[in-house]
Formats: sequence, C-alpha cells, structure tokens
Amino acid sequence: MKNFVREKRIELGMTQDELSEKLDVSRQTIISLEKGKYNPSITLAFKLSRLFQCTIEELFIFEGDEKDV
Repeated sequence: MKNFVREKRIELGMTQDELSEKLDVSRQTIISLEKGKYNPSITLAFKLSRLFQCTIEELFIFEGDEKDV
C-alpha cells in the first residue's frame, strides 16, 4: 500500500521521533510505514489522518487487484 505519511510529516516540519511520540508508536514503526513495509491498523490510520487533517483515502493508496475489493 502506497502512502503519503513522509510527505505529510515533512509538510508539518516533524521528525520521525516527534511523529512516533504523538502517535504512541516506535520510531521503527514510522520508518517501516514510510517505506511502505508496514500497513497500519485502522486505529493508527485514523490517528494519522486526524493529525494530518486529511482523509484516510488521501493518506493511503490501496494498490491491490480489483478482485481484492
């Protein structure tokens, strides 16, 4: 799944450490999320969208097959 977490974080002038503290997750989680190696829980996705003041759909792009829908 593609995401824009890194771009949104940079727009807000936040470090990975600052973002991880605000979300109560590890910095490694943020690193993995930004690299697309980790798909967040729905709870974390909602926290991110609220923090970045955007929708989940604006933050995450599902790249699966149509049959996966």
